Amino acid sequence: MESTLTFVPRKTEKERIDLNKLSKRLMREAGRAIGDYNMIEQGDRVMVCLSGGKDSYSMLDILMTLRSRAPIDFEIIAVNLDQKQPGFPAEVLPNYLTNLGIPFHIETEDTYSIVKRLIPEGKTTCSLCSRLRRGVLYRVAGELGATKIALGHHRDDILATFFLNLFYGAKMKTMPPKLVSDDGRNTVIRPLAYIPETDLIAYSDWKQFPIIPCNLCGSQENLKRQEIGRMLAEWDKKDPRRAWNTFKALANIAPSHLMDRNLFDFAGLKPTGLPNADGDKAFDPVDIDEGCD
Repeated sequence: MESTLTFVPRKTEKERIDLNKLSKRLMREAGRAIGDYNMIEQGDRVMVCLSGGKDSYSMLDILMTLRSRAPIDFEIIAVNLDQKQPGFPAEVLPNYLTNLGIPFHIETEDTYSIVKRLIPEGKTTCSLCSRLRRGVLYRVAGELGATKIALGHHRDDILATFFLNLFYGAKMKTMPPKLVSDDGRNTVIRPLAYIPETDLIAYSDWKQFPIIPCNLCGSQENLKRQEIGRMLAEWDKKDPRRAWNTFKALANIAPSHLMDRNLFDFAGLKPTGLPNADGDKAFDPVDIDEGCD
């Protein structure tokens, strides 16, 4: 009779050290993002949105660890939206969260049928699905008394959204680490804002989270976002500084050196006889292409 036991090789000392460094780096970067944007405050009730993917599992795990070390008290409640997608394994998240011993809420809302009814076959469903999901989560946050809604978007999501808006929307806009909803009632936070996706993949593999496949509804992946993702991955291979510098630039804006008349009064700009407040010169040698004649 064949044995059903599975051999799991022990990790080497180097692997254990690398994983320890990874864990420390993720906690440090999430803590830094939370501190920089004042994402979580004393007495907050943080609604952690779980989709069943690596990012949201990692976010919950990281926030639970940070809560145990934080100098402030805040609550965590995990929330999953069951959108009644065919084949969705509804037992996975409740079982996982029950074993974890953390408060959770499963909200059931058949947004899948709405999307299938309104979106023609073959067309991308993601946009409408996302709007419906966001509306439900905002409502649930109010019902649960949540003061913050935590989403699992990471550094690469923020960069990809920036380039999608830049290339296809002619806007310099992305997902901010902290956002107040249009109605002013909900505060959305992204604790993983400083963490690259590769680190989350490694962390998820290490932790062996019970991942729920993301193709259950049969929705088409955003081809433009895929293209941007490949571009960023290529950048990281050739020169990781390029993606990081672009990311850092999103928090280092000089409105007087762009072209948005709503952000800077170019029409009323006149010489004052005083140095520029930011000390910039009209032409910065760093910005000039030395290859041009």
